[in-house]
Amino acid sequence: MKHGTLKLTTPTKATKVLLHACCAPCSSAIVECLIENGIRPTIFYCNPNIYPLSEYQIRKDECTRFAQNLGLDIIDDDYNHDQWLQTAQPLAAEPERGQRCLICFKHRLLRTAQYAVQNGFDVFTTTLASSRWKSLEQINEAGTWAASQVNGVTFWDQNWRKGGLSERRIEIIKEYNFYEQQYCGCEFSLKATNEWRKANGKDLIVRE
Repeated sequence: MKHGTLKLTTPTKATKVLLHACCAPCSSAIVECLIENGIRPTIFYCNPNIYPLSEYQIRKDECTRFAQNLGLDIIDDDYNHDQWLQTAQPLAAEPERGQRCLICFKHRLLRTAQYAVQNGFDVFTTTLASSRWKSLEQINEAGTWAASQVNGVTFWDQNWRKGGLSERRIEIIKEYNFYEQQYCGCEFSLKATNEWRKANGKDLIVRE
């Protein structure tokens, strides 16, 4: 195995899992590790937070390329940014890792839980938990809450930052030459990132 001693089983002992994926780089080592442990992931691309549409498309295409290379199914959920924005806009002033991020996670993971139940999955997890830029506590809170809103599905709160996955992720990114985004995804994170870049004398990120 490429991940040392990392051994995995789903909370329900299921051999298939619905994997909410935020992007190909974050998904890469997780997907590989699941397969090595005899667990087949179906990738669920549910990210209505991403702005603009062109950025959403690039990230989706990279996830699709990776899934197809491994012979995995990938589901592209509806891109309803306006609906997401109605929820997030009142929290526009919140910093990264603030309440806006928690609401965003809940929005996306509830949709994931609903899709799981409707399509025969009894467990779901998320690649959001692989990023050191995210609050693991918020992600687990959102996932647990989402599972509690529907019947018949369990949230798998695996810490995807351990077991050599972060190191393997870097290797896979280089192998596939993945597009690596420079901000979390929404217009609020883009604004915050550009404010930081301006203050540190770096070129601004321009998206149309």
